[in-house]
Amino acid sequence: MVKTKLNTKTMILCSFFTALIAIGAFIRIPLPVTVFSLQFTFVLLAGMILGSKGGALASLLYVVIGLIGFPIFTEGGGLGYLLKPTFGYLIAFIAASYIVGLTREKFGTQSVGKLIAGCILAMLVTYLIGTVYTYFILKNVMHNPIPYWACLASLFPFAIAKDIFSCIVVSLVAPRLLKIVNSN
Repeated sequence: MVKTKLNTKTMILCSFFTALIAIGAFIRIPLPVTVFSLQFTFVLLAGMILGSKGGALASLLYVVIGLIGFPIFTEGGGLGYLLKPTFGYLIAFIAASYIVGLTREKFGTQSVGKLIAGCILAMLVTYLIGTVYTYFILKNVMHNPIPYWACLASLFPFAIAKDIFSCIVVSLVAPRLLKIVNSN
């Protein structure tokens, strides 16, 4: 059995990215039809900088802290958030950070194209988990018989465009940030 332990630097960075994800939920740039927040950007960046396990841990801590009751989600916090249609996206953040971190671990940072591809894959997984959860809650909890395609359609074109932009920015910035983080 392989045991991994977190060193002090990893714990600090993990806490830092947990805080950034929480703060990112409240940093909003209004666009004509949607709002661009930095939350997904920080989720991707957590995976890039901390790797698969560390990034997933930072995102998991964010979700757990919010479920405990700290108002770090966009509309508060607490266990009642489990019944919100958008909670699936928060769950998906854990998978997204893991996927992005795994991509960086497997391919390094030399190929920006591969980093962007990993981020896009993470984005698609986020959308899949988020829309399925939204559909389930709307249909079974809120008794709103919305078709699944309507959940998907809500992502086009603005949500996808802003998240692709985040994927590109993170893939360009992360290699430079990794050099700074690893320079000690």
